[in-house]
Amino acid sequence: TRRDERRVALYLLYALDRAEYSIELDDVIKVFEKGFEIKIPKKSFAVQLVKGAAEDREKLDKTLEPFLKNWRLERLGCCTRLILYLALWEIQQPGAIKSVVINEAIELAKVFAEKDAYRFVNGILDEIAKSFAEQEKEAAKEKEQEK
Repeated sequence: TRRDERRVALYLLYALDRAEYSIELDDVIKVFEKGFEIKIPKKSFAVQLVKGAAEDREKLDKTLEPFLKNWRLERLGCCTRLILYLALWEIQQPGAIKSVVINEAIELAKVFAEKDAYRFVNGILDEIAKSFAEQEKEAAKEKEQEK
């Protein structure tokens, strides 16, 4: 299921993050496949999520920072930060259902992040989703005015 793939994506991203992104995703996948006796297809949703979040993490940091009121990225717990990366990257993809992505991030945070971090994740992602919706609305309005 997509939920399972998001969980696998978090495991893979966590491994990359702990290695400070100095190892290749393909190598991490091989270790997981051997260790957990699972197959992670190269074109799976989980791999797409990890690649997107890992490659765009600087951009994701810049998107997150204005929404972290009284927090700094380096103060976030590792899993909380990684869950935000995955969800934020996914929210920005065409066709993403923001409410589903946010709910899935909350569920990941309940299991993997610090106590009550799910509330923080919910608040941040909800604000970002509203901001994106407002930007989309303004872009549509401008496009309509151009016609």
